[in-house]
Amino acid sequence: MTPQLLTKEAFAALGGPDLVYVRPVTAAEIIADMPAAVVRDHDLSPEQTLYAVHRADGERLAVLGDRDSAVAAALAHELAPVSVH
Repeated sequence: MTPQLLTKEAFAALGGPDLVYVRPVTAAEIIADMPAAVVRDHDLSPEQTLYAVHRADGERLAVLGDRDSAVAAALAHELAPVSVH
């Protein structure tokens, strides 16, 4: 069987458009992706663990301070969260 490459859209459709995953991230990862002006307004330690909500294609939708809040935010937006370890 020949491997097939999926577009981001096709990959996202595999789990359904409402499937999102929640994974722990370090604040350092978030800080690296954010403009300095945004980061300046938040008290983050680079070692701090945060929880990111991602679409199936990997796009980060939100970052919250704890896992329960990340899951609750996904559910509040009628999304189906799963955990990634």
